Amino acid sequence: MMKKDRADNKKRVFSGISLRGLLVFMTVIAILIALLITFSVFHLSSTFKNLKNAAEEYISLEKAANELMDASDFLTENAQRFTIDGDKTYLNAYFTEAFETKRREAAVETMSKNPDCKDALVDLNAALTDSRELMDREYYSMKLVAEAKGYTDCPDVVNEVELDPADAALSPEDKMRRASETVLSEAYYQKKDEIRENMKSSVSDIELLTKSREQAAQKELSISLQIVGLIIILLAIGECGLVFFVTKIGISPMMNAVAQIKDTGMITEKGANEFRTLAQEYNKMYAQYKNGVNQLNYDSSHDQLTKVYNRTGYDLLLSGIDMQSTYLIVLDVDDFKSVNDNYGHDIGDKVLKKVASTLLDHFRSDDYVCRIGGDEFVVFMVHAENRFEELIKNKVEHINTMLADTADGLPAVSVSAGVSHGSNAAEPSELFNQADKAMYITKRKGKKGCAFYTT
Repeated sequence: MMKKDRADNKKRVFSGISLRGLLVFMTVIAILIALLITFSVFHLSSTFKNLKNAAEEYISLEKAANELMDASDFLTENAQRFTIDGDKTYLNAYFTEAFETKRREAAVETMSKNPDCKDALVDLNAALTDSRELMDREYYSMKLVAEAKGYTDCPDVVNEVELDPADAALSPEDKMRRASETVLSEAYYQKKDEIRENMKSSVSDIELLTKSREQAAQKELSISLQIVGLIIILLAIGECGLVFFVTKIGISPMMNAVAQIKDTGMITEKGANEFRTLAQEYNKMYAQYKNGVNQLNYDSSHDQLTKVYNRTGYDLLLSGIDMQSTYLIVLDVDDFKSVNDNYGHDIGDKVLKKVASTLLDHFRSDDYVCRIGGDEFVVFMVHAENRFEELIKNKVEHINTMLADTADGLPAVSVSAGVSHGSNAAEPSELFNQADKAMYITKRKGKKGCAFYTT
């Protein structure tokens, strides 16, 4: 009898819940949940925005820092080319950059606008000061070329240079030689190395600044995700008693979204505003995932030890080069096996990293350095006409000078180089074979040097 009474009481309780009351209750719950979701979504959006701003700021600051080095390399390249053949095109390009484009000054101005970049700005200003000091040496070499070639319409900063009496008395040929020595000397490259060291320090400061900001944003993101997780738990609890409503307004759109993710990876941004906002945030996260995949592609084309392009990257570069404006330089580390045998493979790896770093330092940022074998490297020197043999020879000589320096505790090594220009080859694979043959000519002549392929 008592059991029957309890069953009757339950029926009366449930029968007393009206549809209107249930709808009001559901509406209140739905409003509260919607407010929580909206808050979480906007908080997530703000966090993603902070991460995005940190990344964009780093890219902007790093670009500004690298612009100064690129501009300095551009000035160096044109100054050296002018001293080699006296072509005033390079002189004009030099002064257009120095007095009109002024990328170095623009880089410093960009960084000075950020009050948090004081340390990086100090290094950048030091690099700018060193770059300007190099210009005095470059003006002197230009003055020598101007007198050797009889140019009278050079910029005032060149015309006003006073030559040393001994240099002024040289013949035109000796003046040209003296001009090249001025901008290809050990002292000149030491100053370039100082600029690079300041640049590396500046970029390092920027990375530290950006890393701290990203860590703060990531912490905030973690909290936001925890809030989202809590809301999902609340939704799951409510689903037990509200299967019909959740299925209609929650599960069905979610199932459609899952199908779209499996099909295209992206969610169509339509439906309720809250769901659209979630879709937008998911799509942003998916885009970041795709960027991660691109990073994996980077890893597949770069050598893990030396960080230059590997064989895969080399093949891609070779298939896409402009043959008519590219030098291909094959370099082999002389007697590298003896380094591994005498010092061990750890030292051998450090030597390979030193070789790669030295190649990167002595070629332009536009050029490509690859490691295609154990101790074999390739450099694509792009945007280069078939008349810079002397410049390449000087680069190789200076590279060997740097590799012979044992101040870093590593054994002295040297490289043998072979060079061919794309205009000499009918197809890319032939270009490599030509440079490889030239490299073996260097080996036969005693190593530690450079040979050029001739038809």
